[in-house]
Amino acid sequence: MPELPEVEALKDFLTEHLIGHEVVRVLPVAISVLKTYDPPVGAFEGSEVTAVHRHGKFLDIEGSAGLHLVTHLARAGWLQWKDRLPDGPPKPGKGPLALRVALETGEGFDLTEAGTQKRLAVYVVRDPQQVEGIARLGPDPLAADFDEERLAALLKDERRRLKGALRDQSLIAGVGNAYSDEILHAAKMSPFKLAASLTPDETHRLYAALRATLTEAVDRSRGVAAGRLKAEKKGGLRVHGRTGEPCPVCGDTIREVSFSDSSLQYCPSCQTGGKPLADRRLSRLLK
Repeated sequence: MPELPEVEALKDFLTEHLIGHEVVRVLPVAISVLKTYDPPVGAFEGSEVTAVHRHGKFLDIEGSAGLHLVTHLARAGWLQWKDRLPDGPPKPGKGPLALRVALETGEGFDLTEAGTQKRLAVYVVRDPQQVEGIARLGPDPLAADFDEERLAALLKDERRRLKGALRDQSLIAGVGNAYSDEILHAAKMSPFKLAASLTPDETHRLYAALRATLTEAVDRSRGVAAGRLKAEKKGGLRVHGRTGEPCPVCGDTIREVSFSDSSLQYCPSCQTGGKPLADRRLSRLLK
């Protein structure tokens, strides 16, 4: 799933390639991708792009007609830039193409989604706050006013484990499964630690890890072409998706805890005092 660093990089890429250009076509291929109907998606056609914004994991293309074309790429969605779009309209089918946006230059981009769970979402709204997912977002962790005190206040009464708290978009915007693993590894904290139990020193470590991990990921992604961002993300991850590999810090074996639709990775020596965390799904399989 694209998270804050990748969406920030896509925002920068689209800012460079879209601003000042006219959107001549917005062509939905998978009708399920459209989550709004008033104004219709065609109302964005004829607009000149004036700005591109990021709200958490949402991309927001602002047009001169006062409308916003907003997308959330979900777990398996992606944006593919085309220097020259194919001639003729795309054909609906079972392929990954969900929506196409064409410029007056013949350039444009496709929104695609792999797999069978179609969660990619596109909205056309007059105000981004009309998108429910944006309206409920918590603060952006890279914003100038997101300081250590604000993080402490967010976690003070939070009774969930740190892994779940960091992934909650209404608490902190933009962090998902991969970067929550990376942040907790950098902070040397168990993903199962209760958020409200952090000491001032632990809050300081978590804040430093949060800012550093995301800032470094944004810096690595900046200037990378849209088509290479996935590979850039994977290459920069230390523990997420690396089950069975040695920890790059201490050399211990990276372990995994599986859930119904996701998993987390961690280093026992760095994060849990050397003790493996219980993996209930694995335990059931071994019975």
